[in-house]
Amino acid sequence: MKMNIDEVIGMAWSDKISFEQIKKKTGFKEKEVISIMRKNLKKNSYIIWRKRVRGRLSKHRKKTKSILNYHEI
Repeated sequence: MKMNIDEVIGMAWSDKISFEQIKKKTGFKEKEVISIMRKNLKKNSYIIWRKRVRGRLSKHRKKTKSILNYHEI
């Protein structure tokens, strides 16, 4: 399980991997990833990470697709 947690943390830090991709690879939902990050990162690291991913389109594949579709019209 520890290897899996380390993988999840690495994917969560990456700007190129969405929460949907993390779920597909690991089975963890966005809320579970957030919980894993909260439990395994230092407090300041967690706060920095949350500020980075909150509302970031690249972490939310569904939001990215809908915006792209809107702009293509």
